[in-house]
Amino acid sequence: MREHIRAWREVGIGEVEWGAVNYRSVAEAVELPLHWVVRTPEEWAEAANDRAVRQEFALFARILAATDSCFHPLIIRQRQLILGRSAEETIQACRVAQAIEPGCAQGRPLRALSIAGCDSKFFERNRTLIGRLLEVRFGPEALEAGLEGFLGALDEGERWLLVAPLDGGLLPFEQLRVRSSELARTPLPAGRVLIVENERALYQLPAMADTVAVLGAGLNLGWLGADWLGGGYLAYWGDIDTWGLSMLAEARRRQPRLCALLMDTAVFEAYEGQAVPEPAQAGETPAAGLTAEEVDLYRRLLDSPRGRLEQEFIPAEAVAQAVRAWGMGAECSSHGTVGLEQGEHTG
Repeated sequence: MREHIRAWREVGIGEVEWGAVNYRSVAEAVELPLHWVVRTPEEWAEAANDRAVRQEFALFARILAATDSCFHPLIIRQRQLILGRSAEETIQACRVAQAIEPGCAQGRPLRALSIAGCDSKFFERNRTLIGRLLEVRFGPEALEAGLEGFLGALDEGERWLLVAPLDGGLLPFEQLRVRSSELARTPLPAGRVLIVENERALYQLPAMADTVAVLGAGLNLGWLGADWLGGGYLAYWGDIDTWGLSMLAEARRRQPRLCALLMDTAVFEAYEGQAVPEPAQAGETPAAGLTAEEVDLYRRLLDSPRGRLEQEFIPAEAVAQAVRAWGMGAECSSHGTVGLEQGEHTG
C-alpha cells in the first residue's frame, strides 16, 4: 500500500485528486488517490506512456496545426484515412480541398489539375480523403455525381450520360448511354438538344419532333463546349436551388445562347409549397454567368429555409408546356428563361 501511494505521489502529469479513506483495521484515515484528472490531449498522450500513442498524437497535432479547423472533426474521427499517409500529404489534401471550387477542372482530367501545388498523381493517391474533405465543405450531395462530376473534370473512367430522343424516329433506341467524351465529339441528329440535370426527370418530358434530351450530367458539363452544339437550339432544365443555378451558369458559360427552362422566380413561387431545405449550398456568391434576375433568385434561395425545388416536383403538364413552347420557337424572356409565362399555369 505504501508503494502504491508513493507511486501516485510521483505522478507529474495532470492532477491526482486525493481523499481520506477509513479502514476498520487502522486508527486514522488514509489519504488515497481517488481520481486522475487529465485535462488535455497532450496530457493524455503523455499519460498513456506508449510510443505508438505518442507518435500518433504528434502526427495529428502537426496536421491540425496546419489545416483549416472545419476539417478537424473529420481528421480526428476518420483516423484510418490519415494514418496511412504522411502529415505532409494530409496537409496538402486539406489545402487542395480548400482551394477547389465546383467545375474548376473545366473539362481537364484530374491528373492535369495543379491546385495548391499538387502533383499529377495526387488525386489518384488521395481520392477518398479529398472526397470526404469536399463533403465537409459542400455537403454529401455535392459528390453524388462523383469527384469528376463535381469538379467538371474529364472522367477517365468515363461518365455515361442518358440520351433519350423525344422524337421516336431520330435514333434506333428509346434510350441509350453515351460517354461524355464521345458526346463532345459526335453530333446528335437533332436540331434541338435539351440538357436535363437529373435522369429521374425523363418521365416528365413530352414527345417532340427533332429533339433529343441528354440527362444526368450534373456538374459534368465539359462536353457542352463541343463545337457542334453551337449551331443548334439548346435548353437547360435543372433544380431550382443554388446548385442548379450554378450548373446553369456553367452551361451558359460554355453555350451563351442556351435557354433556361422553368428556372425562374415565377416557377419557384408557383410550387414553393413543394420546396425542401437544401442540405448544402453551392456558396454565398452567385456563379458568374447568371442574369441579374437569376442572381436575385440565388440570393433568395440562400436565405430561404426551404430553398430547393427539385425538378420532380414540378407537374409534368407544366414541364410539357414549357418544353413545347421552347420547341415551337418561344423566345426566352428577358431573364433568359422559358417558364410559366409562356404556357398556362397548371399547378
